Amino acid sequence: MKKKIIFVGDLSKKVKGFQKMLRGMSHEWETTFAESGSETLETLGKGYFHVLISDVHLSDMSVCDLLESVRKLHPHVVRIILALHSDHATAIKSVAPAHQCLLAPCDPETLKEAVGRALAMRALLDDQSLVDIISGMESLPSLPLLYTEVVREVNSPTCSLNRVGEIISRDVGMSAKILQVANSAFYGHSKQVSSLVGAILFLGIETIKALILSVKVFSSFGRVRLPGFSITGLWDHSISTGMNARSIATQKDLAQGRIDEAFVAGLLHDVGKLILLDRLPEKCLEIAEVQKSSGCPIWEAEKDVLGTTHAQVGAYLMGIWGLPESIVEAIAYHHCPGKCANRGFSTLTAVHLADSLAHGETPGNSKDRLDHEYLANLANESGPDS
Repeated sequence: MKKKIIFVGDLSKKVKGFQKMLRGMSHEWETTFAESGSETLETLGKGYFHVLISDVHLSDMSVCDLLESVRKLHPHVVRIILALHSDHATAIKSVAPAHQCLLAPCDPETLKEAVGRALAMRALLDDQSLVDIISGMESLPSLPLLYTEVVREVNSPTCSLNRVGEIISRDVGMSAKILQVANSAFYGHSKQVSSLVGAILFLGIETIKALILSVKVFSSFGRVRLPGFSITGLWDHSISTGMNARSIATQKDLAQGRIDEAFVAGLLHDVGKLILLDRLPEKCLEIAEVQKSSGCPIWEAEKDVLGTTHAQVGAYLMGIWGLPESIVEAIAYHHCPGKCANRGFSTLTAVHLADSLAHGETPGNSKDRLDHEYLANLANESGPDS
C-alpha cells in the first residue's frame, strides 16, 4: 500500500532533483501538493495522510502555526520541515510542533531516509489511538526539581554550558528532546548524534537557552500521581541503567562514541513508561493491577491492557523524532533482544544487561528475565573470550 505524502509550499528549490525524486518514489508514495497552509489543512481534512513535508515559508500563515494545527487536528501525521541556515529562528520555534527539521537544499536520499525511517516506526504500533496520542507529543515531562534547576541555570548571568549539560543528563525527558534537536539535519550533521554531551556542546548555550526560555520545549512533570508508583524511581532506574550500560560498553573496550551511545540508550530505554504515565495514567493503573494479580512481567501486562509495550511506545516516538537507529533499536528490544535482527554485540546488548543489573537481577534468580538464548548465541559467535 502506497504511503500518502503531502508537500507544502514551493519545495522544488529546497530538494535537489525534486521531480526526479518523486518519479523514482512513485511506486511507494502517493503525493499531493498544497501551496498554502489553509489549502493543506483543507486537504488533510479529506483523507488520511502519513507524512507532511513543508517549506518554512508559506503565503498565509507561519509554518509553526500550520504544524501546530496539524498536530492538534491530525496528530498521526509525521511532520517534517525543510529550512535554510538563514531560517534558524523559525527552525528553533518549530522544534516543538515538528518531528524533524531538515537542512535545505536537501539531498533526495536524506529526505527519503527520513521519511522511510518515520514510516517504518508505524510497524511498532497497531492502535491508531495510540499513534495519535504519541505522535501528538511535543515534549516529554521532566522531574520538577530538575526542570527548575535548568531554568534557573539558563537565567543565571553566570550560566555554564557544563552545568546545563549535567542537569539535562540526569533527566529522561530533556535528554530525549536535546537529542531530537541535535539530530535535526538542519544543524548540518553528516552523521547522527548519539552522545548527549556531544549534542549539548554542538548546540551551544544560546540555542539551548532559546529552547528552554523562548520555545519552552521542556515541561515539568506535575499532574501524575499514581498510588504506589514513584516517578523519581523511574528516573533513578533510568540513570542506573545508563551508567551500567556505559560500564559494560567500556569493559568491552568499545570506541568512546559507542560508550556514550550506550549511556544514552540506557537512560532512554524506559521512555515509553514516561509517555504512558503522562498520557494514559488510568491505563497504567490497569497495567499495575494485571501485573500484581498475575505476577507477570510488566511488558506482558502492558500487552494485555494496551496491545503493545512501553518499549514499542518509546521506540516509536524516538524513531519519528529522528534519534539514531541503534538507540531506537535498544529501546524497542531491551526486553527481548533475540527478536532483533542485529546479532552481534551492540548497544542493545549493553542495555539489556544493564537493565537487568539495575533491577537487581542475577542469572538464575527468581526475577531473572535475561534472554539467555540470545546471550548464549552471542557468546558462541564472539568466541570464548566474549
